[in-house]
Parts: sequence; C-alpha cells; structure tokens
Amino acid sequence: MLADEIKEFFHGDVAADDATRANYSHDYSVFKVTPQVVVFPKDADDLKNLVKFVAKKKAAGESISLTGRSAGTDMTGGPLTQSIVVSFTKYFNHIIDIDDAAMVARVEPGVYFRDFENALTAKDLLYPAFPASKDLCALGGMVNNNSGGEKTLAYGKTERYVRAVNLVMADGESHLLTPLSGEALQRKLAEESFEGEIFRTLKKLIDDHYDEIMAAKPDVSKNSAGYYLWNVWDRQTGVFDITKLIVGSQGTFGLLTEATLGLVPLKKHSRLCVVFLKDLSWAADLVEVALPFAPESIESYDDKTVEVAVRLWRQVLGSMKGNVVSLGLQFLPEVFMVLRGGMPKMIMLIELTGDDERELQEKLGALAAAIRDFARAHAGIQVLPLKHERQEQKYWTIRRESFALLHSNMRGMDTAPFIDDFIVKPEYMKEVLPKVNAILDEYKHDLIYTIAGHPGNGNFHIIPLMNLSDPRVRALIPEISEKVYRLILQYHGSITAEHNDGLIRTPYLEEMYGPKIAALFAETKKIFDPQDIFNPGKKVGGSLQYAEEHIAPTGA
Repeated sequence: MLADEIKEFFHGDVAADDATRANYSHDYSVFKVTPQVVVFPKDADDLKNLVKFVAKKKAAGESISLTGRSAGTDMTGGPLTQSIVVSFTKYFNHIIDIDDAAMVARVEPGVYFRDFENALTAKDLLYPAFPASKDLCALGGMVNNNSGGEKTLAYGKTERYVRAVNLVMADGESHLLTPLSGEALQRKLAEESFEGEIFRTLKKLIDDHYDEIMAAKPDVSKNSAGYYLWNVWDRQTGVFDITKLIVGSQGTFGLLTEATLGLVPLKKHSRLCVVFLKDLSWAADLVEVALPFAPESIESYDDKTVEVAVRLWRQVLGSMKGNVVSLGLQFLPEVFMVLRGGMPKMIMLIELTGDDERELQEKLGALAAAIRDFARAHAGIQVLPLKHERQEQKYWTIRRESFALLHSNMRGMDTAPFIDDFIVKPEYMKEVLPKVNAILDEYKHDLIYTIAGHPGNGNFHIIPLMNLSDPRVRALIPEISEKVYRLILQYHGSITAEHNDGLIRTPYLEEMYGPKIAALFAETKKIFDPQDIFNPGKKVGGSLQYAEEHIAPTGA
C-alpha cells in the first residue's frame, strides 16, 4: 500500500517486490535489514514531494523514514532501513560540470567514482579523496561517509574538498549550502526561513559549548565518528562552513542531490619504495624517516596477508595483467629476500609522485638511502626501490585484492567489518598493533584476519572472516569490539577514521565522546531533522541490541 501511495505523486520508479527489497537489504556490512519500499527518484521534485509525504505521515504518528543510498558499498549498515530506501544511481548519475580553471566539479550523488575518475584523467585532474572501493563506490556515499584512502596522507579526506552541497531537507525544499562569513553570514542568521533558523540555532549551540566541542575533536589526522561540530565555526577567520557538518553525516540531515568538489592536478609519474619489516615496533619510526620526502601515500599489509598471497598465488597472478610465467618471475627477488631474512611482519609501500621523472628517480634513491641508514641500527629491515611503474602492480594487487581473494576461497565464512577502521597517532602504532593482535589471537579458533592500512596516518583496517551462521560466533562481535575500542580510546584515537558509524559504531559514540558531546550530537540532529525523517538510528539513537538482531547469518 505504501508503494501505491508513493506512485500517485512520484515520477521515478517505485519497487516493493521481494527481489528488489532483498537486493537493497544488504551493503558491505554484516547486516541484513529489509526495506518496505525502494524508490528511484528522477528529479529534485520527486525528492521534495517524497519528504513532504513522509513528514505528513510522521506527524500522524506513523513509523516511516527515508534512507539515501548510492552504490551500497558502505561497511557499516549506513544505507540500510526497514522503511524507504532512496536509490540515486539510476537517475541522479550525471557529472554536471568539470571546471578546469576553477579546479572544481559539480556532480550528482549517483555518479560512480570510476566514471568520474575517467573524466578527470582525460583532463589531467584528480579527486584524491577516494577509498579502496573506488571501482565500485559512488560519490554520494563518499560525501556522506567522508571517505578517504591511500592518498589521504598527502591530500586529506573528502571534508577538504566539498565546496557546496544541495540538500532536500526536512521542510521538503532544496537548499544550496556553502561557507559563509561577514555580511553574508549575518544576512543568513537574520533570515526568517527554515534555513535561517538552522543557521541561528546551530551557531548558538556551537557558541554555547565552544570549548567543549573543540576539546572533543579526536587527536588524530582523520576521523569519521560522530558529527564534526568542531569544523563548522572558525572564530579566527569568521567563516561558518555548514558543509563541514554535512560531510560524513550519513544522510541524517537530508537527501543530497548535488555536490561541488575541489580537484587537484594529476601527477604524471609515480614510484614505489617497498620496505620489509620483521618488527612492528619499527613502523612508526620508519614513517618519520619517510615523511620528509613528501610521499603521496604510505600503505601496508601484514605477514598474514603475505601468507594469503602465497597460498592463493594463482588467483593473485590472475588479478594481474600479463603472462602468468613472466608475472611469477617478478616475485623471485622477494622469494630470495624472504629466504635470507625470514617472513616480514609488515610490508610498507611508500609511494612518491611527481611530474619530472628524473627528479622523481633521484628522490626515490634518496628515500631508499635514508631507509638503509635507518636499517643499519635495526637488523631485519630490507628496502626495495622500484625503478619502473610496471613493477608496482604485484604489490598493489596484494594490498588491494588479497582479502577479497581470501573471502572468495573460504566456504562458510563471511566478511565481518566491525573493527575495520581504527586510528591512533602514528607514534602509538608500536604499542597498539601488538595489543590488537593479542586481542584477536584470543579468538583464533573463531576467526581469520589480516591487517592492512595507512601507517602514515596510524589508520588500520581489520576485517575478520567469521562463520556468522553460528550464534555463538555472532555474539563475539560486540565482545571483541568493546575490547578493541577501549584500547584505541586509551590512546586517544578514533574508532573510525574513514568508514563512519552506521549501525555498527553508532552505539559506541557515547563511549568515545562522553555523554555531553553525544547529547550535542542529538541536539544537532533535531535542529536539521526534528521529525527524525532521515536515516534514523545512524549517528544518533543507535541501539546495540538492534544491530545484533540484524547481523545476517552466512548466506542470508
């Protein structure tokens, strides 16, 4: 009946058949939540009418809501709901404009990043805040999750690149939100409108709790937990940038219809320096050695990842382009290196980029020399600078593909992202990583895991494989989460650097920030969305019980 009611005013597609609902009951998380209806809006008018329709039903006491969804690659349950899914990839999928001179692009939320990347590459431009799922994800999810990835070390996350957003908000109207200061800000604060009221109330909330909010900002280089209240009002510059709050809000303030994104020039060349470490405690110091050379990324994977690559070497080679025999021969230097020095605990990939190939080669040599100097005092470090880009492929393949290969070759096991994105300051890595390993090794009979990440930021991804058909194993998720998160917070880190909160981490936000800041998050949600129309239970009001009840058994 709900689908029929929506069809009366909706120009796009409305689906309530079992197959569609089942398809939209999953993302890349551990959860299954089946929606009542899935809608595919054709234009902003569809969204405006939809919001007004839901608002009217909410006012009448009905339980109904709207949850936006782009590509569905979220690992937290962010785009899952029992009510209405609003899917953007079918019709809201246009690159509106790429302005070379201004270095910005206007895009709709359903644009797949791979298509955006191709359009930018043709113009020698780059949007650097892409995640590892860049071949699968879409821009709406990237903005709403504040995505980052391997380029974050040099370029920062999505929050640095969002210049403006268009949202259909709780009043059922479309709003263009941009940074404001001076007279423009004063006019907005004096405006008698829905938007003016939001600006006034939000600014008062931040002013009234300014010191507490600023002190609550996690002491790490990137964070996706909670609402970024500390980024909105800069008293020094007088800039009030509400887009900094929209980014990473997981669609809890409105439905994104367009974003203006900043771009950077695309570097012509890259070189990789591969470092093999037999002791995890050296990683932080090695990062300090590398940082003066301005690497574009510092990535890593652990010995368990190497074991996966060795075990599944045929599939690894199959993921690479070229002749299998010649590709296999490329690994001989590493085989001999391991035979001489043993299996490393961590492999670190330090990527340098530049426009002048000769200068880049010299820089690579200087970096390798600096690491060798460091290695003289730390037996068990070996360095391998790569002279050609074609030599890099095998390392990136292992970094990006090994977990997917492991998952596809383990029957009866599911990916279980629940401690998948913690971050501490890099100097704490030597203490934190062994302690995380120790926690997970307590459960070695119930899970398989690898560790990969971004050591330049102190950010690591652990996505265990578990048999989620076993209720006892499912019950381990909150138990392990509590242990790992408690450890990370002891080191003043964040429980999510890139992947956001969703169903999986929202219940832990009060533990991370304390009850006062959690209460401010709840007030912020009410300022934008007093009826709780948009994606309820994410960021605010999340229940650990609800999350546990919706963990999907293997194969569900």
